[in-house]
Amino acid sequence: MLGERIKNLRMNKSLSQVDLAKCLCVTKQSVSNWENENIMPSIEMLIKIANYFSVSTDYLLGLSEKHTLNTDGLSELQISHIQTIIDDILQ
Repeated sequence: MLGERIKNLRMNKSLSQVDLAKCLCVTKQSVSNWENENIMPSIEMLIKIANYFSVSTDYLLGLSEKHTLNTDGLSELQISHIQTIIDDILQ
């Protein structure tokens, strides 16, 4: 589950394994091993991956289906507009 989630998040951002590895300061082989579930990232790295993709560790581990959006730096009005767009999509 974890490997699939990392791969999907990476691909949704149009990142190669090399690109993600650079962003996380690890090797391409580490990313490949996580995605193929040959090894698991450390707890510290799991948190770093979750923060990079703006998802929870529970989501990465398959314990939750909830996605989150990072709204840091947005005004209340901007957040309200985003919520309206989400509500429209869900209808």
